[in-house]
Formats: sequence, C-alpha cells, structure tokens
Amino acid sequence: MNYQQTIDYLFTRLPMFSRIGADAIKKDITNTIHLCASLGNPHTKFKSVHVAGTNGKGSVSHMLAAIFQTAGYKTGLYTSPHLKDFRERIKINGELIPPDFVVDFVQRMQSEVEELNPSFFEITVAMAFDFFAKEKVDIAIVEVGLGGRLDSTNIIIPELSVITNISLDHMNILGDTLEKIAHEKAGIIKNNLPVVIGETSLDTKWVFEKVAELKNAAIIFADQIRYVSGWRLDKSFLAVEIANSIKNEHHTYSLDLTGYYQIKNLVTVLEVASQLRSKGWNISQAHIEKAFQHVKKYTGLHGRWEIIQHHPQIVLDVGHNAEGIKQLTAQIELTDYKDLHIIIGMVKDKDLDKVLELLPKEATYYFTRASIPRAISEAELAQKGNKIGLRGHAYSDVNNALERARQFASGEDLILVCGSVFVVGEVEY
Repeated sequence: MNYQQTIDYLFTRLPMFSRIGADAIKKDITNTIHLCASLGNPHTKFKSVHVAGTNGKGSVSHMLAAIFQTAGYKTGLYTSPHLKDFRERIKINGELIPPDFVVDFVQRMQSEVEELNPSFFEITVAMAFDFFAKEKVDIAIVEVGLGGRLDSTNIIIPELSVITNISLDHMNILGDTLEKIAHEKAGIIKNNLPVVIGETSLDTKWVFEKVAELKNAAIIFADQIRYVSGWRLDKSFLAVEIANSIKNEHHTYSLDLTGYYQIKNLVTVLEVASQLRSKGWNISQAHIEKAFQHVKKYTGLHGRWEIIQHHPQIVLDVGHNAEGIKQLTAQIELTDYKDLHIIIGMVKDKDLDKVLELLPKEATYYFTRASIPRAISEAELAQKGNKIGLRGHAYSDVNNALERARQFASGEDLILVCGSVFVVGEVEY
C-alpha cells in the first residue's frame, strides 16, 4: 500500500471513535500491551510525561513539548485527534511522523492487526511509541485519548502524571458524575510517581488524594501554588502575570495562544515544569519564557482561539463540551466586534441541550455538521437551537456555512467556528 491507501486502511478497517463513537472503545488495555510486546515494548525505551483531563490537555501537552524543545531535548509529542492530517498525532520537535514510517509500520503490523482487531487508537498509540523509541527521543509528552485508567496510552511509566481538570463529558463512557469521571482520570496516577492536578475542585479533590495515597504518589495541586495576578490581551499575545504564593515571586509570561482560558493551563504547566526541574531536567526560566512565546511555531498547535483572518475576524476553536463552551463565551465577551456570527456543528454523544443553552442569544447562527457518522445533522441541530432562541439556518457543511457568514459579515464582525474538532478540521483556509 502507498501512504494514502495505508491511511484509508486505518480509517476504514479499524474501529475508530471519531467515526462510530463508544463502540470503538476497548474496555481494557490488553491489545495495546500485546501490540507493544510484539514491537519489543518501545514505551519502556524513552522517558515521558502523561497528560489527562477533560479540557486543556492538548494545550498543556503542546506547551510542555515547546518547553522541552526550547531546552534542547529531542521531544516526542503524541496527541489526538488530528485536525487535517493523521500525522499531526505523532511529532518529534514539531515535525510530523514521516509518511514512509506510517506505511512501513502498518505493513509490519498487519498480521497482529488481523489477529487482534485493535482499534484505530490502539494501533496509533503503538505506532507513536515505536517511532519515539526508534528515533531515541529524550522525552515524549503523551496525551490521553479518553479517560485515563483504560486508555491505550496508560501502559507508560512517566516521569510524572498531569490531570488538567474534570468536568462532565463522555458521560456514557466515563460515568455520569464528576467523582466517577475523576476516578477514571486518576487511573493514570502511578505508584511512587508524582501527579500534578491543574484545578482544585471540592467534588474531585478527595478522589485524587485517595488514589494518590493508595499509590504512595506525591500529589500537587497547581492552583494552590500559583495564581494569576494580572493579564492583558493584545492581538498576538496573551500577557499573564503569575504569582507564586509560596515563594512570593511574580513573573510575567507572553503566550502566543491568545485564548483567555489558557491562563489556567499556564498555571498547570508552570508547576509541571517545576516538578520536572526537581527531577533533574534542565529547564530554566529563560527556556519557559521563550517556549511560551512560540508554542504554535514549535509544536504546530491549531484550533485554540486561532485567528485565521482579520476584517472580519474569523476564529477557529475546538471547544465542544459545556465547560469548553463556557470558556469560549468568556473569550467572546473579551473580544471587540460589531456583530457576532457563530458556525457550530456537534456530535451526537455530547450534551447538546446544555451546550446550546450556554451560547449567546444575540449571535447569528449557522448550524452545520462534520462529515462523520457521529455528527448530529445540521437540520436537527438548527431545530434544537431555534427552539431556545438561537436564530439561524442550517448548512450542509462548514465551508458553505463559512462562505455564507462571510457574505453577511462586515469588516468589524466576529465569525467563530466551534462545537467539534471535526468541524474545525474541515475548514478550508
């Protein structure tokens, strides 16, 4: 198979969460263990940081990768899902995995695939670990796909674990309460290894503390050590002043990820960097400051309050659950514009009603869908939106919706595309 045939094989032959939803999820990590065993257990041949959480884990993973790259380490980065290109999932120092490696890996693993029938995610995790081991990375930042305890990535023994936050999402898989979801995320906490929790919540704090105690793992709540004492937003940078409540220190950081919600992620990343420094990693204050200024350049992060055009301002954001939409609406309130246009498409297994209720009523809506079976139809989404006072029409795909919004928008307006990673990924620009 050539590269395109290989990708088609992966997308169509293997159970894929983005296509079929919960039915693609394996209930244990047995397949990943078998796949990696057949590869000589590559995950044991490099050091790693494991990142879980409901929101923010992608941004945190990319920020950490940028810090390690700036400090001179050969840095692997595994994230999911991708926006445009499958190879975005697996990078070293910001460079995508080569097509030839993808083709060769799938050919080498075809007998195991036929025998085990792994999911798309399981084979992709094994591919990433094999690539990182063969390329001898110094460190790999590994983002959890979904949950933590039973996620395919959870075979690694990292330098430390990170859990950004907990909110209600994927409740059909992870549980219908914050405590149940926290328990699944806490499954990445390892024996005798530290864990950094990004946000403290009374609903979930005891869950993490209980698991950490059982595993003799040091637990650090990042927001109890540092807090945001001031911030300023301009067109290309988010300037954030961070105070350390223990050392009585203040530092200002310029971040090229301009979404206001990144200030929470910044606090998390700073504590992770501090913990890694104490474990012997050569990460200086200068490395951190430089990395934050160039996260997008160094790692290729997209879709986080990403401005792709001015006049009118067009923004892409992968926010897709209730907590993500809350953060987006807060960002909208901080943004100057004349009229607001929101292009939104969602998948069926989200809490649609809750998300729609959070959206601003004064916007003009363009209801659309991604080209995947899990997507809710544009007509049904429009009907639900119209019913609660979101005025707008349905469009067959996101680019039709975007073209229509451009026709209606003035140069001072804001056009936001959100609601699904897959909708954002289909925007042509």
